[in-house]
Amino acid sequence: MADLHITNATLADGRTGIDVLVAAGRIVDVAPRIDATAARTVDAAGLLLAPPFVDAHFHLDAALSYGIPRVNRSGTLLEGIALWGELKPRLTQEEIVERALAYCDWAVGKGLLAIRAHVDVCDPRLLAVEALLHVKERVAPYLDLQLVAFPQDGVLRSAGALARVERALTMGVDVVGGIPHFERTMADGAESVRLLCELAARHGRLVDLHCDESDDPQSRHVETLAAQSVRLGLQGRVTGSHLTSMHSMDNYYVSKLIPLLVEGGVAAIANPLINITLQGRHDTYPKRRGMTRVPELMAVGVTVAFGHDCVLDPWYPLGSADMLEVAAMGLHVAQMTGVDAMRACFDAVTVNAAKILHLDDYGIAAGRRADFVLLQARDPIEAIRLRATRLRVFRAGREIARTPPATAVLDLPGRPHEVDWRLPPAAGAR
Repeated sequence: MADLHITNATLADGRTGIDVLVAAGRIVDVAPRIDATAARTVDAAGLLLAPPFVDAHFHLDAALSYGIPRVNRSGTLLEGIALWGELKPRLTQEEIVERALAYCDWAVGKGLLAIRAHVDVCDPRLLAVEALLHVKERVAPYLDLQLVAFPQDGVLRSAGALARVERALTMGVDVVGGIPHFERTMADGAESVRLLCELAARHGRLVDLHCDESDDPQSRHVETLAAQSVRLGLQGRVTGSHLTSMHSMDNYYVSKLIPLLVEGGVAAIANPLINITLQGRHDTYPKRRGMTRVPELMAVGVTVAFGHDCVLDPWYPLGSADMLEVAAMGLHVAQMTGVDAMRACFDAVTVNAAKILHLDDYGIAAGRRADFVLLQARDPIEAIRLRATRLRVFRAGREIARTPPATAVLDLPGRPHEVDWRLPPAAGAR
């Protein structure tokens, strides 16, 4: 007998009336009207059953630290970095663990079951690395946490940072990170890309660099990243995060750059909530949006994901681990309001992000781990519009979170008793 039988679900690819059968924590079958006996049956009632959300770019060591030791008054990137520098010496392993575990609880409640977290390695104690390796082990039964060794202060600018990146890898950190635009010179930035990519190649690790996170159209480290990917044979294992300078580059140069990214097999991660708030700070009007060229990158086959980046930390005073909020901001900033474009924004916080993280057991298909989320929506577009309630969250076939449906009870003459903000089925066909 199977453990779980989900009936009458709609999938993100548009299939309707689909059943999902689960045994021993894995998906046994996905098909219309499966005839089977299971210990538990859940009627999806035509609602959207999606793979779990994936956050491709986050800073878990700083999450939920807002106001410690003080608030970022200007709201700028550089004041946030300076504030983080003030906070780091005061951190204890216990408080990093406590805040990270609390955030992971929030994530599970929002159906977010995989996070790539950048961990600052410029503290010689590697306190945050030790703390988040502990957290990774603690949350493994219900959340995939992938860690990036991130030299926040620059791998060349901060003495001993390169050695600490390598040490973090030997401790169990998964990915090589960096921040070339924060090095002292453009040449140092390019050199840092070379060193970090070579380090990743030696250790057989993935690469994810904060790249060109500025409004400077001359910040072109992603070009170097693509070249190093080709030189070292790292295609498909390299990611450029932020890439906000691409927003300000002239079209002629971008017409050269994007094919280089394709050749280098470089994925891209935009962080819509943070890019739109931190970039363009030196502009009066017109004020730049600051997010990278998402539609153009997607159009040529670059894998593009969205990350939350920050929640209640020195850089961002908001957030709740809701990747549908991230997708909605990305949709608006990139003006991706066509039907296919809106669905692509849902992919940016699910399947595309999973591909960048190399989550090979991800997705609603036979043989995969039975991780999925039942949403109070009929399709991905409605899910983004409503920031849909995560009615049920499953990990390996076990329900680990549940939220009551979002409804409003009305007392209006001649009108329905309640509303849930979904269009009637006929009106909402897409």
